[in-house]
Amino acid sequence: MKQITLVCAAGMSTSMLVEKMKQAAKDKKIEIEIRATANRDFKGYADQTDILLLGPQVSYMLDELKTKYEPKGIKVDVINTMDYGMMNGEKVLLEAINA
Repeated sequence: MKQITLVCAAGMSTSMLVEKMKQAAKDKKIEIEIRATANRDFKGYADQTDILLLGPQVSYMLDELKTKYEPKGIKVDVINTMDYGMMNGEKVLLEAINA
């Protein structure tokens, strides 16, 4: 089962998106674990993450996190700003899985 972790500055706005993603996964019968956390707390979830998605407000961390985590097999990407703002959980989920 794939595991996705979303990070943002405080973990609050990504928590709302996680709920939308979980509902989309349930509707599509996709078994996946999805969580949200603040960027400062991600290290504790690294061993439980296949895909790391950054909220647009922390996109400045992309290069640093790619360098640190992609060699460990974690795909790192930034969530599309429009999809994030619209809380389009289905689109974010499908893009993450297909990345």
